[in-house]
Amino acid sequence: MAENDCRSQLIAAATPLFAAKGFHGVGVRELAAAAGVNISMISYYFKGKEGLYAAVLSEQFSTLKSVAQLATAQGDPLAKFELYVRATVARYRKTPYLLRFYTSELTNPTPCFESIVKPAIRGVLRVLLDNFYEGVSSRQFRSDLNPADTVLALAGMINFYFLLEPATAEMVDHAPERDEELIRHVMELLARGILA
Repeated sequence: MAENDCRSQLIAAATPLFAAKGFHGVGVRELAAAAGVNISMISYYFKGKEGLYAAVLSEQFSTLKSVAQLATAQGDPLAKFELYVRATVARYRKTPYLLRFYTSELTNPTPCFESIVKPAIRGVLRVLLDNFYEGVSSRQFRSDLNPADTVLALAGMINFYFLLEPATAEMVDHAPERDEELIRHVMELLARGILA
């Protein structure tokens, strides 16, 4: 097996295991067996389970780097917020384990939280804050709103929707075919609120 293939195979096998059981719930024997490799390969490629977990988190959270493109995207600040919502929906459709890693690291942080997770989340919030300030300076957004609260509410709306999917399947159709409707609702709530 080629070196890159073995490394990739370990990451691919470890991702759903760590997502389902958390860092502490998975042993190196289980990881090696799932990847179909000798247990020593985990140490060889990653210097142990911690390194493999860090590689999995790095891969999962690297998808958030695309949010930085909002800064140079065309459109007004509200249109850029819509791009963020669209990208978030697409990200969860493409990377279904990401939310599990979010919740696991936020509720039971590992050493990877400070080096991988927190910087990724802060990077997204910084881009959203900058966009909010742009909207205030162009008088598109209200200046009496707390910028951090506003961007956390936006991020929270779309992230929480996907987080609650297992508990709300009987109440809400979470099918990808409804994504446009979901995006429209989130943007209407952000732009206009719920008052008639």
